[in-house]
Amino acid sequence: MAREKLSALLERLGVEIPLPLARTALTHSSYANEAGGEDNERLEFLGDAVLDLALADFLYHRFPERDEGELSKIRAVVVSRPVLAQAASRLGLGAHLLLGKGEELAGGRKRPSILAAALEALFGAVFLSHGYEKARELAERLLGQEAERYAAERSPDYKSLLQELGQRRYGALPAYNLVDSEGPEHEKVFTVSVELGGSKALGRGRSKKEAEQAAAKRLYLDLEEREEEPKN
Repeated sequence: MAREKLSALLERLGVEIPLPLARTALTHSSYANEAGGEDNERLEFLGDAVLDLALADFLYHRFPERDEGELSKIRAVVVSRPVLAQAASRLGLGAHLLLGKGEELAGGRKRPSILAAALEALFGAVFLSHGYEKARELAERLLGQEAERYAAERSPDYKSLLQELGQRRYGALPAYNLVDSEGPEHEKVFTVSVELGGSKALGRGRSKKEAEQAAAKRLYLDLEEREEEPKN
């Protein structure tokens, strides 16, 4: 692989990695078996763990209103083979892979499993070269929008659901109040309370709208659970 092409890829990636390490990250086992040298499987193993942690970290701070189950589902989608392969394709990773002759003829440069593995290996290389923080920044830059999109798709409108419940059960609308905002301007977390039918709940979020949704969700689920409880 020409040094110039590899350097151009790393420039698109936005991270400096020693060229021998970057080359290893892009070396498929089929090439290593034919030409000798190390393949990317050990780096893939490391990068997979780094990516899991980086996305868990990002999701935990980005969606303070989501519970563990929701965060786990979002992360599972974002680190899935198709999503990672798409991110690798956007970087043009396929053109830089080192493949054996048979894998080359079989279309390995476009195979999702190979692209996803190479991207994970690059995360391993970034971690070894610069540590966790740089790997987390890269994860947010490459996959943050995908996480945001999937989170939005999976988010019911609990404010509307709570409003409908309030009108149906109490003949009243929920009342929202801003309780607190904390953190620097670009990373503020808001706390909002909502009250309906004598019950109250708090929610937190990166915007007032998110905090209201979180509070509405908690109160809605609480009120629905009470409604389902058997009456003595």
